[in-house]
Amino acid sequence: MPTRVHEFAWPDRVVVGTIGLPGARTFYLQVRAGTQIVSVALEKQQSALLAEKIDEILDQLITVEGNPFSVPTSTPIELVDNDQLEAVQEQFRTGAISLGWDPTTAQVVIEAHPLTDVDGDDNDESLDEDGANEPEMLLVRMPVGTARAFAKRTREIVGAGRPACPRCGYPIDADGHICTLPEV
Repeated sequence: MPTRVHEFAWPDRVVVGTIGLPGARTFYLQVRAGTQIVSVALEKQQSALLAEKIDEILDQLITVEGNPFSVPTSTPIELVDNDQLEAVQEQFRTGAISLGWDPTTAQVVIEAHPLTDVDGDDNDESLDEDGANEPEMLLVRMPVGTARAFAKRTREIVGAGRPACPRCGYPIDADGHICTLPEV
């Protein structure tokens, strides 16, 4: 069965956002082009790593001698997006993510694939006849300025969670924290 690809070549918006309170947040990668919106769930660590790797790609491009691409070193002010997520309908929970660079269009490319049940049985009947469980993926291509803004916002969203205990590094919940390290 062919994979259903949710493709966004020049999205109007691409952001990571959350729903829920710190400690119980769900992270989403949300992409919109016109009226088409796709939201896929991510883990906090996936979000953080995605932002880090996008910045690494952009920073590396800046250092390439004879680089024909105009890569911003910081987020262009006109691309800052601090708005909430739009209506979220989770398409799938993300498993594998790949990240790349397309020099022909000067875009960062993200591919997000659904989390798969590797322990699942090999029952071919698991795919519904109406295609509700067909294999799918999200493919997003974004220009360098948008990618820089995406990485900055994502780092801010990830960092807005629960504060870390200064001794053990574990998150401190709103109702307190029992540190596992003894007082010094």
